[in-house]
Amino acid sequence: MSEKKRTALVIMAAGIGSRFGGGIKQLAPVGPCGEIIMDYSIHDAIEAGFDKIVFIIRRDIEKDFREVIGNRIEAVCKKKGVEVAYTFQSLEDLPEGFAVPAGRTKPWGTGQAVLCCKDIVKEPFAVINADDYYGKEAFIKLYDFLQAYSPEEPYRFCMAGFILKNTLSDNGGVTRGICRVDEADFLEDVVETHDIRKTDQGAAVNGTPIDAQSHVSMNMWGLTPEFMELLEQGFTEFFRNIAGNELKAEYLLPTYIGQLLRDGKVTVKMLETTDKWFGVTYQEDKPAVIESFKKLIADGVYNKNLFSDM
Repeated sequence: MSEKKRTALVIMAAGIGSRFGGGIKQLAPVGPCGEIIMDYSIHDAIEAGFDKIVFIIRRDIEKDFREVIGNRIEAVCKKKGVEVAYTFQSLEDLPEGFAVPAGRTKPWGTGQAVLCCKDIVKEPFAVINADDYYGKEAFIKLYDFLQAYSPEEPYRFCMAGFILKNTLSDNGGVTRGICRVDEADFLEDVVETHDIRKTDQGAAVNGTPIDAQSHVSMNMWGLTPEFMELLEQGFTEFFRNIAGNELKAEYLLPTYIGQLLRDGKVTVKMLETTDKWFGVTYQEDKPAVIESFKKLIADGVYNKNLFSDM
C-alpha cells in the first residue's frame, strides 16, 4: 500500500458568528457537552484521516475563538498527533499594487480566506465552512480522493455533492449552488440559486418546482497545493475588475472555481454524499439542529462526550 499522504482541513471561520451579530461568543452550543457544529466537523475529519487542521479567523476574534473552541481542539489534536495552525484574514491583505478602497469594512470573501493559507498549506486539503454540519461520509470521500493526489495532476479537484432535499430549511428560503455534472460525475457548472423553499412535493423557487434530488455544493472542496497559485492570480484579476463595486464585491471560492472550470483549467469530481447537511441559516433553525445532534448521538453516530472515542 502506498504511503499515507498528509492532508489538511481548512476551516473558514473568519465570518463566524457574524450572521446574528455578536461574534463567536454567541455561537450556541448544539451538542450535549457544549460542542459547537465545528467540533463535529473536526472530529469527523480526524476520524477520516486528516492530520492537520487550519483555522482561518480574524485577529479580533482570536482570543474568544481560542476560548470557545481552539484550546479544546488543540488538546485533542495533540493526543492524536494532528497539527493545528491559525491564519488571519484581513481587509488589508491585498495583491501588490492595490489599496483598500475608502469605506470598505469587510474582508474580501472565501477566495481571499483560502489564499491566507498559502504559506502554511503545502499539502492537498479540504475546505469547509465553519458553521455547517456535513456528516461523516463527505470527509471520508474527500480524504480518499486527496490521498490520490499527485503533483503530475495538480488541478484535479473534488467537491462534496449534497442532495438538495437534505439541505433545505423549514424556516425559509436558502441559497444553494445547484450542480450540473457529466455522465462521469465531473462538474460542468454550478448555478447559484436563491430562495429555494421546501415544499410538500420537494422544493421550489418562486413557486416553480425544482428537482429535490439535484446535487448542490455546500462549499466543501478538495483542493491541491498548486491551487494557491491560481487563487493568487485570480485575486489580482478580481481587483482589476471591481471598479464601481469596491465596497461590496467579494472574491468567492465557488465563483472562481466555476470560472476555472469554464476555462478548462481544472477538473472537479463531484463526490455524492447522502448525509443530511445542517446549519443555522435562521435563528429558528437552532432547536432543530440541537435535536438532530441528539438523534445522531442516540443512533450511536457520535458519543455523548464527542472526543471520548479518540
